[in-house]
Parts: sequence; structure tokens; C-alpha cells
Amino acid sequence: MALSKDKSKIVNTIISRLQKEFPDARCALEHETPHQLLVSTILSAQCTDARVNMVTPSLFKKYKTVKDFASANQNELEKEIYSTGFYKNKAKAIIASSKVLLEKFKGKIPNTVEELTSLPGVGRKTANVVLGTAFNIATGIVVDTHVSRLSQRLGFTKQTTAEKIEDDLMKLIPKKHWIMFSHWLILHGRKTCDARKPKCSECALSDVCPSVNKFS
Repeated sequence: MALSKDKSKIVNTIISRLQKEFPDARCALEHETPHQLLVSTILSAQCTDARVNMVTPSLFKKYKTVKDFASANQNELEKEIYSTGFYKNKAKAIIASSKVLLEKFKGKIPNTVEELTSLPGVGRKTANVVLGTAFNIATGIVVDTHVSRLSQRLGFTKQTTAEKIEDDLMKLIPKKHWIMFSHWLILHGRKTCDARKPKCSECALSDVCPSVNKFS
């Protein structure tokens, strides 16, 4: 879908300003390997990155390899990730996905959306995070609560589901920015565009945001 010149200009202005505001933006989940990132991303569902980062140091010290996670005792793992919430489903997904990685992918993290989403407990959002951060492969745009909220406020989408929001964003955002765009929006959402009380008077995007009058 071709963008109008005005729409394209606004999109580029927003990207340019976010890039300037957050030059060091990166994935907030602390990890050393692609598999650690996969585990962290599974844990981050309905949980803050900060909380996940409090849990994973001891977790990754105990479970050093894919094989370690695949052979983990589920009850023990549940206790270790309890504070991230939904710990039963997360433990089950981590163990099951690790087993499939060993059986089908020789313990290596695959680098396609199709293969990643074939793993238990791994959806498109998780696949996008892993591919973008671990492999620098732009397969889509990660849509979390911050990205959803800001995309709607900025007039990028009227959709409410992550998949449809992502579809709209992929039509608007140049592919070269797909990986970083979600990092910029997440940081901007945390710093300025709060869910309840956005700081519009301090926002670098206020003059191009169609929602600014709703909160002023």
C-alpha cells in the first residue's frame, strides 16, 4: 500500500525523533544466547522485563544449556519462575520447546518465523523478538501493550488485536526500522506516553500526534 506524501512525512518525522530520543535503544531482556532470549521472552508474557531480569540470572546459572531446560523438573522450574506469573504454563512451554529444539533442530534456535512458531508456547511476537534481537532478521514488528497503545494514539492503527496492529504497522513503517521501532515505542511509552497520564507537554511527538488534545 502506497502512503500519501503527508502520511509518509509524518511517519518519518516520528521515526527520526524517536531515534534521536533513544539512540541506545535495545531489547531490555538480559541474555547471552538466543535460547536464553527465547526463555526470557516466554517469561515476559504478562510480566515486566524488569521482573524477568530479576529471575533469569539464577535461572541461567542453574540451566546452562537447552538440554538442561529440556530435562528440568517442571515443579522445580515452576518455583523458580513463580514471580513472573502464569508459571505453570510458562514452565511447561520452556521444557517442551527445549525438547523440540533438541529433537528437531539439534539444540539450535531456528531463524525463521515458521520454525520458531512450531515450538510449544512460541507465538509470532516471541518469534519476532528472537529473530530481530538474536539474528537481526526483520520478520515483523513486535507488538506489546506499549506498542499497541502508542500505535493507536499516533493514528497508525484503529485495530485492537496484536496481529492486525502489526499488519497496519508493517504497511507504514519502512522495513529497515521494523526491529528498532518497537524498542523506541516501548521506551517512549515507559518514559512519556503513559497509559493513564501521558506527559503530552513533554512529548517530542506532541505536534504530530492526533491524540494530544484528548489528554491536555
